[in-house]
Amino acid sequence: MPLPIPPPTADQDTLRKLIGLTHALSAERHLPRLYDRIIEAAQDFTHADGGTLYILEGQGVGQGLRFEVMRTLSLDIRAGGDSGQAIDLRPIPLWLDDGRPNHQNVCAHVWHQGTLVNIADAYEVEDFDFSGTRAFDRAMHYRTVSLLTLPLQNHAGDIIGILQLVNARVPGTDRVQAFDPAFEPLVLALASSAAVTLDKQQLLQGHKDLLDAFIRTIAQAIDAKSAHTSAHCQRVPVLTELIAQAACHADTGPLKDFDLDDEGWYELRVAAWLHDCGKLATPDSLLDKSTKLHALSDRIETVQARYAALIAQETAAAANQGDARLQARILQLREDCDFLARANIGGEFMRPEDQQRVRDIAAQSWTDHTGAIRPLLTAEEADMLCIARGTLNGEERQRINRHIDVTLQMLEAMPFPKTLARVPEYAGGHHEKVDGTGFPRGLTGDQMSWPARMMAIADIFEALTARDRPYKPPMPLSQALSILRDMRDRRHIDADLYTLFLESRVWDIYAREHLLPEQLDVQDPAAYR
Repeated sequence: MPLPIPPPTADQDTLRKLIGLTHALSAERHLPRLYDRIIEAAQDFTHADGGTLYILEGQGVGQGLRFEVMRTLSLDIRAGGDSGQAIDLRPIPLWLDDGRPNHQNVCAHVWHQGTLVNIADAYEVEDFDFSGTRAFDRAMHYRTVSLLTLPLQNHAGDIIGILQLVNARVPGTDRVQAFDPAFEPLVLALASSAAVTLDKQQLLQGHKDLLDAFIRTIAQAIDAKSAHTSAHCQRVPVLTELIAQAACHADTGPLKDFDLDDEGWYELRVAAWLHDCGKLATPDSLLDKSTKLHALSDRIETVQARYAALIAQETAAAANQGDARLQARILQLREDCDFLARANIGGEFMRPEDQQRVRDIAAQSWTDHTGAIRPLLTAEEADMLCIARGTLNGEERQRINRHIDVTLQMLEAMPFPKTLARVPEYAGGHHEKVDGTGFPRGLTGDQMSWPARMMAIADIFEALTARDRPYKPPMPLSQALSILRDMRDRRHIDADLYTLFLESRVWDIYAREHLLPEQLDVQDPAAYR
């Protein structure tokens, strides 16, 4: 990026130092570290003992200068930026209560004027209010002398922050001196370079924040389509990251070299949040199918109405004929009706003898209001009530499974940057199996990345332990881990990742935060190895 032409007095070493600092700033991608680099570079360049970076925030008369980084070398103060130490100070207001520009504070004044202010001794200046500076000095047994306050002006001419340097020191000593005016053009050049870099990074961060918000909105929209899978799209990212963290800490086995940098972590998070985005195209009637006979309404009520009519018919017939077996017959009909209501709810497994009982009931008949003889269950109702697992039949499950095809179509159509290029592969692989029998592409384990295999385990474990599925009670950890172990044995999930999941107690960490107390029935995972 271009730099202002330095004054003739600047030597070649100074120029090289300035160019080196500029390049170092422009190479920094992490915003908090960039804040730190700006302060460090300015202090190093001017031999300043202290420095504060302020960033513009707010709109209109509510604008202010937020304390972003504070450093004082002699007091060993380092706060804000990437330090992990928060700055608990109110922003400097840029406007007074009556709406006039704030020229009382030197930083606010520099923002309004757009020019630097070089003060030789803060205690001898009456143009600005330095009461806060004096209070700091008294509390810290410090003495603020020289101040250099500069605007951070971007390429569009907007001032996006203020840089204030404190107490220039004579090189090699602790003696404080005024900031040399001859260096002002160079410091302004550094500030300008920092502002352009900072503006670019803030713009990138803004785009990233917008993408994050958009992604989370999509996930929330998917979860909102069905109360019975609510928060699934929010919990799978939690599990995926827990597994990835365990993999990053592995020091033996095939995952010992697995690692993620900042960009890799972000790529994984985006994929995890978007892994079910194709469900936006799935009919709500399928996502929200809470019982086997549910369509626009639960058709079990129609079946129950038939039973009510049949019981009334049987009662009338018995009264006319004096049938002594009436009570036993009515009891049997009521038991059958209750059984069908239970079968309609669904579950993890339906016994063959229960399926046969449904078919036996379907062979019975009743008389409708026209006098026509009708089957007690239609063929479709009988087939639905015999669904062995969950509430979906084969065709409905295939329609649900097609969401992964839509997910891939949506994600592969998006112009992801290079740093997010693997999002479609990560998100699109969570229904693949390591033996190649999964969908949509039938990939084998060695054709899948580690993150895609991690997401598959996360998706399964969340679904097994979810506490809001209408067709099953909240599954305890013992049952969920048994199912995962069996899937490992059948080569449906990656064996090494299952071992990592078990041994690093990812299941336990997740369960304590997201499951009900009654689900936490495992302490020692040895039985599930």
